[in-house]
Amino acid sequence: MDSQIRANIKPGILVDIVLKKDQKTGILTRGVVRNVLTSAPKHHRGIKVRLENGQIGRVKKNSGNIKVLFELFCD
Repeated sequence: MDSQIRANIKPGILVDIVLKKDQKTGILTRGVVRNVLTSAPKHHRGIKVRLENGQIGRVKKNSGNIKVLFELFCD
C-alpha cells in the first residue's frame, strides 16, 4: 500500500517509520500505529504517525498487517 496516502494508514496496523533522529541514516523503526498525526490526505514524505510505544515518525513501509498479527508473533 502507498504510505503517502493517509487513507491507507489506520490505527492498529504494523508499519515501518523513520524517526526524526534517523532521517539522515534512513534507519527504520517497526511498530503499531496508535494515532495518525498528518491531517492532509497525502504527504510526499510519508504520513506522520505515533506508534503504540510513543515514538513519532513518517511511514516508509505499510505492511497492512493488523495489530493482532503483531502481538501473536512479537510478544
